[in-house]
Order: sequence, then C-alpha cells, then structure tokens
Amino acid sequence: MDVTAEMDTASPPEALFACVDDLGRYPEWLGLVTRAVPVEATAGDAGPAWSIDLRGKVGPLARAKRLRMVRTEHRSPTAVTFERREQDGRDHAPWVLRGEVEEVAGGARLVMHLHYGGSLFGPVLERILGDEIARSRPRLAALAAG
Repeated sequence: MDVTAEMDTASPPEALFACVDDLGRYPEWLGLVTRAVPVEATAGDAGPAWSIDLRGKVGPLARAKRLRMVRTEHRSPTAVTFERREQDGRDHAPWVLRGEVEEVAGGARLVMHLHYGGSLFGPVLERILGDEIARSRPRLAALAAG
C-alpha cells in the first residue's frame, strides 16, 4: 500500500517541519498514533528510534499495531524519513514514512508518503488512514501555527 497526502499551511516551513520530524509529537495531531516514545537507538540505527502504537477503527473492526521506527533521513527543514527497524530477528513488513516540506506563497506545504509492504491490514488500513488524514489536517495546522 502506498498513500500520499498533502496540505498547505500558513505556518513557516520550520514550524511545520518541527511537527513532523519527531515521531514523539505525532500523537498530538495524528489520531492513529496513540503512543510514541523514544527507545534506545542501536549501533545499526541511522538516527533516533521510537516505539509507536497505531490504532484504528472502522465500524466494528479495530486494528492495533506496535512498531519500532527509526529516523533514517533528516534534512531540516525539508525532508524526514522514518523506517521500521525491529530488533527481534524476524522478518517484518516494511513501513516507510516520508515527509517533505517546502515553502510556498504564504506558508508551507507538507507532502507525506506512507509505504506499507504487508497485507495484514489491507483495505481496512487504507480506509482508516484516509479518514484520519482528513481529521488530522486542522490539528496539524493548529499545532504548526503555535
């Protein structure tokens, strides 16, 4: 599954980027992320790591998932990438989240790309994600505005 979403804000690029470059802030604006706490980075990690809990519900169907994510790219204030990096020795479906911020007239534009390489959630995840993207835009805009 590959999903791309974008939004424009009246905030400067640095303020918008500050909201997306730290997974610890995602519960403030993205309802799917119910918990995001820093965890110890290991020698193989490119950057800081977080344990995140994802939870979504559509009607009677609810799904929850815990992931260990590592920031693998950080080019402030324009690009950040997070990738799933579990440490249990097993193969896991890839999760890659990339945020790109650019200055536009009157503020900044955010483009987020999510790649999920598994099949566990299927169309349920796409629906949950689509609904949450719509709900998160005003929360993120308000957070970036300070």
